[in-house]
Amino acid sequence: MTVTLLWLRRDLRLRDHPALAAALGRGGSVVPVFVLDPRLVGGPRSSANRTWFLLESLREVAAGLAARGAPLVVRTGHPEDVIPALAEEAGASAVVASRDVSPFARARDRAVGEALAAAGRRLHLERGLLVAEPEEVHTDDGRPVTVFTPFSRRWAAVPRRTRVPTPDAIPSLPAGTLAGEALPASPVPTADPALLPRPGETAAHERLARWVASAELPAYADGRDRLDQDGTSRLSADLKFGTLSPLEVLLATEGPGDGRRVFVAELCWREFYAHILWHFPHVVRGAYRPAYDAIAWADDPGGLAAWREGRTGYPVVDAAMRQLAASGWMHNRARMIAASFLAKDLLVDWRAGEAHFMTHLVDADVGSNNGGWQWTAGTGTDAAPYFRIFNPVSQGRKSDPSGAYVRRWVPELARVPDAFLHEPWAMPPDVQAAAGCVIGRDYPAPIVDHALARQRALAAYAAATG
Repeated sequence: MTVTLLWLRRDLRLRDHPALAAALGRGGSVVPVFVLDPRLVGGPRSSANRTWFLLESLREVAAGLAARGAPLVVRTGHPEDVIPALAEEAGASAVVASRDVSPFARARDRAVGEALAAAGRRLHLERGLLVAEPEEVHTDDGRPVTVFTPFSRRWAAVPRRTRVPTPDAIPSLPAGTLAGEALPASPVPTADPALLPRPGETAAHERLARWVASAELPAYADGRDRLDQDGTSRLSADLKFGTLSPLEVLLATEGPGDGRRVFVAELCWREFYAHILWHFPHVVRGAYRPAYDAIAWADDPGGLAAWREGRTGYPVVDAAMRQLAASGWMHNRARMIAASFLAKDLLVDWRAGEAHFMTHLVDADVGSNNGGWQWTAGTGTDAAPYFRIFNPVSQGRKSDPSGAYVRRWVPELARVPDAFLHEPWAMPPDVQAAAGCVIGRDYPAPIVDHALARQRALAAYAAATG
């Protein structure tokens, strides 16, 4: 009898699951497996917020699999040890999983594949985490496309796979054939659980349905950069953990109108950064453009701490960082503003900020997080990199014109008049007193002068690149 292991990772769903379909297509029994890798759930790049979302989503997947006749087998350890041993116990001839693109995932899968091959078994990696695979988007002579606009055109032209139906039943081995572990208790998130997205495939599809039916999607082109409005999809964690397939999101949201067009472009940016990560894995630890690794970053632990804690004295930056700590999420425009402030105003190595985001973001995906940081820091694929330096005052006024965003996350500024909200240090003393916000006492003075910091950053980047 044919036995196939279905190794779940970042594909925590039953709907539109190509790896599951491939396992079923082999005939015989399918044994779903999840490996709790301590490097991912407790390592230096792990996050209590993400581990919470993962485990809670996994519980729903486990229930859905069991209801279809295939209980999930959970084991703890390194997959290169666990998967080959489990395949031996089950008498499985093959293991099927969804392909991933990060250097860690590729090294892990290579080790698992080699161990399986030594025993006469095979690891089959299927699509499902991306709409288009890295080999499918390339220049006419076969090279990676490293500029977004031509990438987006070629990405849109890639033929799409057919959606996979959800199976009604999954033939498996008799219950108890393979020993497994109970899923552990989920860690307490560092964020407020009430502000985190509800985990699981059911909640993910509810979010997608709400987004598609909302007035915000058609208005996305104009509303996506407004911090004081609820104009984004909140589907990022679902794409990170695969509680939704990216193809289903694309098919549900594409269509006529600028809002849908711009939203699909954001999905394409996710794929662009995943492809960059695949083709240029050095970006995980260094600049896409190696010359920028020579930037003389500032040694400023006090500035880094103030940035992390949301007390830089620049309201929109502080609101962004406090939103991150409280909710495990940050609006994309706020991510760019906060990242620019760290890398350009404070001249602190972008990798320190990227690591902080990885600690807190429930949706932190290596490709997107790294790509976004390098784009903002000016070390990435952008053709006109380091001259882009966000002014936190003008960005605040443009993205939060009503002040609702700053007032929510920086309540000490709640009574500051609109005219001074994004530069409260400009308030005259009597206005500070009336607002109950004395600068330097109730809210910090700016820790850096933006105009001077901008010149320092331009000089540091120019020196590094000759």
